[in-house]
Amino acid sequence: MKKSIVIIAFLSASLWGVKAQQDAQYTQYMYNTVSVNPAYAGSRGVLSIAALHRSQWIGLDGAPTTQTLNLHTPITERLGVGLSIVNDEIGNGTNQDTYFDAVFSYTVPVSEQGKLSFGLKAGGHLLNIDFSKLRNYSNEANGAGLNNIDKKFSPNFGAGIYYHTNVFYAGLSVPNFLKTEHFDTSEGGTSFLAQERMNIYLITGYVFDFDRGIKLKPAALLKAVQGAPLQLDISANVMFNEKFTLGVAYRWDAAVSALFGFQISDAFMVGLAYDRETTELGSTQFNDGSFEVMLRYELLAKYKGVITPRFF
Repeated sequence: MKKSIVIIAFLSASLWGVKAQQDAQYTQYMYNTVSVNPAYAGSRGVLSIAALHRSQWIGLDGAPTTQTLNLHTPITERLGVGLSIVNDEIGNGTNQDTYFDAVFSYTVPVSEQGKLSFGLKAGGHLLNIDFSKLRNYSNEANGAGLNNIDKKFSPNFGAGIYYHTNVFYAGLSVPNFLKTEHFDTSEGGTSFLAQERMNIYLITGYVFDFDRGIKLKPAALLKAVQGAPLQLDISANVMFNEKFTLGVAYRWDAAVSALFGFQISDAFMVGLAYDRETTELGSTQFNDGSFEVMLRYELLAKYKGVITPRFF
């Protein structure tokens, strides 16, 4: 009964009368930057391919899951291109959002070590809502105005700026400028409305290089959207000998997290993260936290001879 109540409440908040909807969230945002800032494309200097899976609130039937696939590469020392795909699902497929975006960046040297990149992204969003997948779905409920949405496409575009040196980075971005509305009105006059509004991201981090192959990188991600509370993620990762990474993170008034990364080779890396909710939802018996797994593979750029180890 508790599981059903949570699912109904979450879907109601997502689909009926919502004034603002935030983008998908990631604990390993430091490895998924191109999803939120197109100016990051090509900044690693190699062809970078990263896939991430997030299971939110493990143990809760129908809880959100997110998958991302990003690839980006420099074409020249100043021009970068890429592709970003994000799939967000809730209610065992009841509500599915899929985003497809092409990303472009142009980088200008502004100091001996500093570079400033400008990014653009263009693509769209597919929305699928299938109420027949609800556990308590019935034909009577459908007659009350629950009409499906079948792969409705909404175009969008975004932009960002990204400054970085060998040890510092900061970026500001708006992944989607256009506010999209998805609605349906039944013959009986009942309607539901899901609105997606402009999300603003600010990301920053700094790398402290200590002796004996130890590096410390504190980082932060601030996300703002009209009609929802500010979301602040703060993390600190320690890298040992360019191989192992251990970290902790805190999502303001929401969750604490543990992170682990292993650079298997110069080209291949795996990352793991586990969140534990600090809200009332986190203390429930059916919520075992949230889990992420990330895989990244990188190839040499045409104009570079080696892969330079990078902490961001």
